[in-house]
Amino acid sequence: MIDPYYLEWANLLLRWIHVITAIAWVGSSFYFVFLDSNLVKPNSPDLLEKGVDGALWAVHGGGFYNPQKYMVAPKKIHTKLHWFFWESYTTWLSGFALFTLLYLFNASAYLIDKSLMDWTPTQAVLVALSFLLVFWVIYDRVSQWVGFRENGELGVGLIMFVVIAFASWLACHWFAGRAAFLLVGAMMATSMSANVFFWIIPGQRKVVGAMTTGQKLPAAELAMHGKRGKQRSVHNTYFTLPVLFAMLSNHYSFLYAYAHPWVTLVAMMLAGALIRQFFVQRHAYHQNKASNPLPFALIGVVVIVGVIIALKPESTPITQKFADTSPVGYLQVQKIFEQRCYACHGAAVQMKNLRFDSPQEVKINAQNIYQQSVVLRQMPMNNSTQITDQERELIKRWFDAGAPTTP
Repeated sequence: MIDPYYLEWANLLLRWIHVITAIAWVGSSFYFVFLDSNLVKPNSPDLLEKGVDGALWAVHGGGFYNPQKYMVAPKKIHTKLHWFFWESYTTWLSGFALFTLLYLFNASAYLIDKSLMDWTPTQAVLVALSFLLVFWVIYDRVSQWVGFRENGELGVGLIMFVVIAFASWLACHWFAGRAAFLLVGAMMATSMSANVFFWIIPGQRKVVGAMTTGQKLPAAELAMHGKRGKQRSVHNTYFTLPVLFAMLSNHYSFLYAYAHPWVTLVAMMLAGALIRQFFVQRHAYHQNKASNPLPFALIGVVVIVGVIIALKPESTPITQKFADTSPVGYLQVQKIFEQRCYACHGAAVQMKNLRFDSPQEVKINAQNIYQQSVVLRQMPMNNSTQITDQERELIKRWFDAGAPTTP
């Protein structure tokens, strides 16, 4: 068994890498969507002769930039060709490694909520992995079969909204709350990276290969590579904000403590997609290429406000639910720690490098204990040891009394 201290370092470093590469991937994705909406067809004969379909002037960092877009391919590439794919692959690989380390290797604690599904860790892991694969297969087939028909992208959007809503419902009925939200985000993120791996980059390689070898590809095939690459890139940009919300949600237990957490997840992801549509269309709007996108942003904000109101807890503080408000001593909370906390924070195991079987350690971590078990109610994880509201109240009164650690 790996020392929990080193597991925490692995968690930190993987999460750091994942965030860095995700920023790089999302940033490049947003930038190219911005370019596509702001490039203007040139009037200059020399640019038109070269096959430039759109160009833009920009200033940044003390210099001027002039990106140009060629439809299908330029006649010749004079300098090194940069490929944007390692940002995607590294983000997925680091994310999957983090998911494996935290959730798959600790399925009993993080994936399984026995009040929902009483299955073995192996069963939980296999079903979780199937979410990633099955969603990609469904999404990929829908995009191929429906996407290039008349109003096909609208059809893809509606079908995938239903699929994501159903997957969210299943995940929240089969897995522990924080794992369910993260799993839905992971399945969408997997499809984003799969778009790059299976379609966008291979299509571009075929086009570049034809350019550099002189091989003649049918015009229809070249056009399809471009259309499919653009299609999947656009899908990825709409997935981005929903995925980011799902990934961040595991830090906020109130999101999945609601009676119908899948509704919260779907609503917030929908709001993210609507707000992303606002920014995408806003670029085109300023070029007089699209209608005013403000309604998308307003609807997204209204959805978020609605979720905030719906999730607002009872205004009655926990202390008013119980008649006794007298101070609580260490011996009383020690019994709670022994029954509810020692399994993960005792002599045998010290998750997060913490142990609560020592008065000195309890004193040092009193603030953290109070915050995690009373304020946020995140611990015990998935309430696996069945701590009660009365016991949380005793911990609160002990903390309010100054967190004494003497009998």
